[in-house]
Amino acid sequence: MTPETTPATMFSQQPAEFQLKETSPSLGGEKIVGGRRISREKAGAFDLVEKMEYLFVRVVKARELPAKDITGGLNPYVEVRHGNFKGTTKHFEKSHNPEWNHVFAIAKDRLQATSVEVMLKDKVLVTDDLVGLVRFDLNEVPTRVPPDSPLAPEWYRLEDKKGDKVKGELMLAVWYGTQADEAFAYATHSDATPAVDAQILNSYVRAKVYHAPRLWYVRVNIIEAHDIFASDKSRIPEVLCRARIGSQMVKTKAIQSRMPIFRWNEEFMFVAAEPFEEQLVLSVEDRIGPSKEEVIAHVHIPLTSVDKRVDDRNIRPKWFNLKKPVVVDVDQLKEDKFSSKVHVRICLDGGYHVLDESTQYSSDLRPSAKPLWKPPIGVIELGILTADGLHPTKTREGKGACDSYCVAKYGHKWVRTRTVVDNLSPRFNEQYTWDVHDHATVLTVGVFDNCQLGEKSFSSNGNKDTKIGKVRIRLSTLETGRIYTNSYPLLVLHNSGVKKMGELHLAIRFSVTSMLNTMYIYSKPLLPKMHYTRPLLLLQQETLRHQAVQLVAARLGRMEPPLRKEVVEYMSDAQSHLWSMRRSRANIYRLMSVFSGLVAVGRWFGQVCAWKNTITTILVHILFLMLVCFPELILPTVFLYMFVIGVWNYRFRPRNPPHMNTKISNVEQVHPDELDEEFDVFPTSRSPEIVRMRYDRLRSWAGKMQTVVGDIATQGERLHLLLSWRDPRATAMFMVFCLFMAALLYVTPFQVVAIVAGFYVMRHPRFRHKLPSPLSNFFRRLPARTDSLL
Repeated sequence: MTPETTPATMFSQQPAEFQLKETSPSLGGEKIVGGRRISREKAGAFDLVEKMEYLFVRVVKARELPAKDITGGLNPYVEVRHGNFKGTTKHFEKSHNPEWNHVFAIAKDRLQATSVEVMLKDKVLVTDDLVGLVRFDLNEVPTRVPPDSPLAPEWYRLEDKKGDKVKGELMLAVWYGTQADEAFAYATHSDATPAVDAQILNSYVRAKVYHAPRLWYVRVNIIEAHDIFASDKSRIPEVLCRARIGSQMVKTKAIQSRMPIFRWNEEFMFVAAEPFEEQLVLSVEDRIGPSKEEVIAHVHIPLTSVDKRVDDRNIRPKWFNLKKPVVVDVDQLKEDKFSSKVHVRICLDGGYHVLDESTQYSSDLRPSAKPLWKPPIGVIELGILTADGLHPTKTREGKGACDSYCVAKYGHKWVRTRTVVDNLSPRFNEQYTWDVHDHATVLTVGVFDNCQLGEKSFSSNGNKDTKIGKVRIRLSTLETGRIYTNSYPLLVLHNSGVKKMGELHLAIRFSVTSMLNTMYIYSKPLLPKMHYTRPLLLLQQETLRHQAVQLVAARLGRMEPPLRKEVVEYMSDAQSHLWSMRRSRANIYRLMSVFSGLVAVGRWFGQVCAWKNTITTILVHILFLMLVCFPELILPTVFLYMFVIGVWNYRFRPRNPPHMNTKISNVEQVHPDELDEEFDVFPTSRSPEIVRMRYDRLRSWAGKMQTVVGDIATQGERLHLLLSWRDPRATAMFMVFCLFMAALLYVTPFQVVAIVAGFYVMRHPRFRHKLPSPLSNFFRRLPARTDSLL
């Protein structure tokens, strides 16, 4: 096997601009080459990002400010100015002692002067008045290196522009630091303020860490209801029970009964998130017409009162009293001596892992119940360095612009970097860490354009954040302890085809606590025990996954700043289950590539049987004789051969993590209409003519698949009907053949039979005929059930 045909390079034949590139950045002040540090000195906590130095200015508070007039105090705010940079705090109405506690961070490579001015101003309608300022010489600013304690702020007397002292003092702290400083996360950065309004700065620009809610499956078994009386006594009621948790709603089948007892015994599954804010609402309804139900009674059950279980133990059902939806009169209350009741079995299943993302790209496989969690086996560290060559996604002042930020997701922890405004080559240099409980998981990093920074100067695409690209890193493909520094192309599929939106530079390191424990994980089930003892149906899993994604998106959208719904759905691959002709064809090609090895072996064996290479054929005959005469060598030979192949392929092993491949994804020669169909909403919004054309195309494609499946079924039915006397002559001939072979094999040693059969199969072409063999002719004449099809 040559390097050109190794498994690592078999599917990497794609354009160079779409390929992964290995980089050698300076992380933590040290050069990274081939995944290893050149220097052996310890780099510190932030050792997977490039060191970025900042000038930090912390504005704490003011005191003893002068009175503006007899009406009251000033409307003070602070403005920090250095060169072209200008950052402001919020202002207070009529305050003598305002407190801001606001931090500004100015990148050191953007310092344009030798001093920084902190000015206290009075906000008025026309032009803000200067109250006083404090000027700092940058040559005198101290440097703080964590883990040093924060620099203590001190009071500074305000001065006017001439340098004379004025009334009032400001408490300030000014120092040099890096992104390792704890003030970095909540500071106002110099690369965000030029185009961002101060009122929305805190909500949409700063970096944040989110923790997604812990999800549970809610199992509801609706058994029966008693004392159910419909309002219309002249007809037999058709009663059903509807269950609802939030936006999730299901209902039982409708049952007619003259007695006030209705039995369903139907089971449903819901998804709930901690803390359990929604309630389970059960309503018994009477169907009075097509798609029209009338509520007879209902009950609200808090999920906090529901029993939890971590296995498949039986949960005792309970009776719940139902309440009337409206207030009834006194005569009706006297007539109904007993309240209506519903008998249900409810539990929170903590033994399952709630699938809230695509199963192929799961980042967490732990069950919902914390007592079932195992200790972590390692740590995954991610350094988000820079992005290069980003495409403009909107216009600002007549020029292309992009306000990019990154989102990384692994397990319950989501992280969001700060937004770098109006920069097509942003530098993030932020580092994050996750505990790893199973290395058969995927870390996902997405890049987005922030479209929430103002509508006056932005073309914000309906206020939805624009996706720029996504990177997936499967942890099981990473070597432990190695630092992977690569530039990942950001590929996005549009209606016009695949497009490269830029490149994202990442640094990744996977570390384990115990290599033996990591190896032991391979023998454990991938999912928790409940998925095997009481499995969920495939259709049920897809429905619950959709509900789980919507629930996670709703909870993360309530945080500050909110993680928007389109971001959560893109990161979770919420639309991966929808139909796509391109994806279906790509899966067929993948299946063909899986069996390509068997096809290659079959072709090679055909050449051996055809004596294309006499020496090879003779060697195969000798090997065959050895294995037949010494059958105990068969399995050792097979395993030794696989070991040799693995050792040979070690020379050509992948050096970088896998990335999205345009050839495997079948996007290089895809038809534009297939892409338009893939991006169509559900249900479709296209014209009837286009829908009819796509339906006809799908029918043609499905017809070919139908023919292939039918041919496979025909061959299987011929084997199945061989002894069923469907063809009495063929069955009689086969029985005589079986009796003859039984007698022959009884008196003939197995080695002799195997040698004769092998030499017959590999006989020289001179002893072959171009016509099919008698056995294949006999098999093809056997009947199948195709005659019974309409």
